[in-house]
Amino acid sequence: MAALIPSASATGSGTMTLAGPSTNSNQTITIPDATGTMMVSGNMPAFSAYLSADQTITSNVNTKIAFNTEQFDTNSCYDTTNYRFTANVAGYYFINLNFWTGSATPVVSRYNGKIYKNGSEFFRINDLLTGYGTVGGCLMYLNGTTDYVEAYANITTTGTAVIAGASPNINVFQGYMVRSA
Repeated sequence: MAALIPSASATGSGTMTLAGPSTNSNQTITIPDATGTMMVSGNMPAFSAYLSADQTITSNVNTKIAFNTEQFDTNSCYDTTNYRFTANVAGYYFINLNFWTGSATPVVSRYNGKIYKNGSEFFRINDLLTGYGTVGGCLMYLNGTTDYVEAYANITTTGTAVIAGASPNINVFQGYMVRSA
């Protein structure tokens, strides 16, 4: 049987449910003195979205990638119409962007993935050595109310390039909360 024994200096009220450890040894949990929702593994915001159809990208134009299909969205924070993630919990998030055109025609000389925060470039991901796409991510703070992130592409080519749709394993925009603020 497990027991939860509050410290003699503990104040406040609330409900806490703990499951006992599967061993007979003592386990210690330290709870920070903070207001708001305590985030634990399993209830932190996370999302993964991909393109449902091919998207044409014009050369040398910052183009928002239309990641319009969710693989998952744990806190209903991803907008499949505006293709953006707006965190509803303040904290530090890892945001990842992968995109690939899948061919060398037309000739593409440069791929840049861009992660925008609140409408401005926050982080740039340079092309892979293969010359077909880009992959990368960054850590950023989101305030949990108004901050949002979007994925952009900028491709230098002799014409237009197409980011392949319906590729949830290749062309994805993802993010997850690393820790609360």
